[in-house]
Amino acid sequence: MSAVAAGATRIAAAVLRSRAPGGRARWLRTHHAGRTVELYAGPAVAAGAALAAARVRGAAGFAVLAAGACGAYDDVAGAGDARRGFRAHLSALRDGEVTSGAVKLFGISAAGLAAGALLRERPLDKVLAGVVIAGTAHFVNLVDVRPGRAACAVLVLGVPGLPRRGAAGALAAAAVGAAAAVLPDDLGGRAMVGDTGAHALGAAPGAAVAAGCGRAGLLLHAAALVAAAARGERVSAWARASGAPWAAARRRLRRA
Repeated sequence: MSAVAAGATRIAAAVLRSRAPGGRARWLRTHHAGRTVELYAGPAVAAGAALAAARVRGAAGFAVLAAGACGAYDDVAGAGDARRGFRAHLSALRDGEVTSGAVKLFGISAAGLAAGALLRERPLDKVLAGVVIAGTAHFVNLVDVRPGRAACAVLVLGVPGLPRRGAAGALAAAAVGAAAAVLPDDLGGRAMVGDTGAHALGAAPGAAVAAGCGRAGLLLHAAALVAAAARGERVSAWARASGAPWAAARRRLRRA
């Protein structure tokens, strides 16, 4: 399944790059260091991960695709919005403003709960699975503050699940394959996955956990993800500050 996800991601990126819907300028952005990067990787990795996940479980494919779609909406509609984090968007919602971040938050949460309901049988497990899927999608987006962070986070989350049998192992492979396909360009500062790719990539290992863990495992994962979401600013700050290993890896990629 890794090969399916990686191949589909690369094909989708090549097609988008050759056609550039809406014009090439729409697919370029300046990142934090002032370099111009391509945005093709985001929808490409969402498509690749969703296709591979859907071959394993339809509900997992739906969760990945929905997470990517919600992220894409925020990438477009919230491009000029400097507000970040759940608290900022929920505060705006209390004041009567529906931000793109709030739409993304509730959309991914609803998709995660729907997928969890289809992946598990017992009522409590359905809810926990939904929290894990949505929570992992949001966690990967929290660490996507510098090149390569999102894809590397998915590799760290997905690789331990590869030896597992059945749907859990196959979904972990889908996540790993899609992340590996975009990692060189992302870490090298040539592409950006954006919210589209980060949320889709995160939903895939979340679905793997949801499909394969028992109740105790689901509880532990859900609790950790809720804690990370509650401290989202600290998580993002940690990911932003841990720059030395990433900088060295980027230099090696540029020399290769």
